[in-house]
Amino acid sequence: MGLLDAVLGNASEVDVNEVGAELAPILADNESVTKAYKMVRDLTVFTTKRLIFIDKQGMTGKKIDYLSIPYKSITTFNIQTAGRFDTDCELKIWTSGRDQPIELEVAARYAQDMQKSLANNLFA
Repeated sequence: MGLLDAVLGNASEVDVNEVGAELAPILADNESVTKAYKMVRDLTVFTTKRLIFIDKQGMTGKKIDYLSIPYKSITTFNIQTAGRFDTDCELKIWTSGRDQPIELEVAARYAQDMQKSLANNLFA
């Protein structure tokens, strides 16, 4: 993760092998990590079966909230690209059973990659 991204709070891509090893206890059989993005302490993880949002809470980060969304539950997604002077993009994901979208700010250079990952998993 770049220092500038960390300061600005933008997500940056991280090594899928490291994330896969960290999440091994909670991954389903035959499930693997395909993409992972980190924003300060939080992670957004694309696996072969679902999208996982990991929110590390508190001063120590020992309390962790895992939000798992099966790809089949995603009904719509939207990516708003960055403007000329804007350094981040906004990703919104609507799922069945939720009124409000899940929102995430990502670095502009990862917006297309995240959109492609979502499309590949939703339309597979």
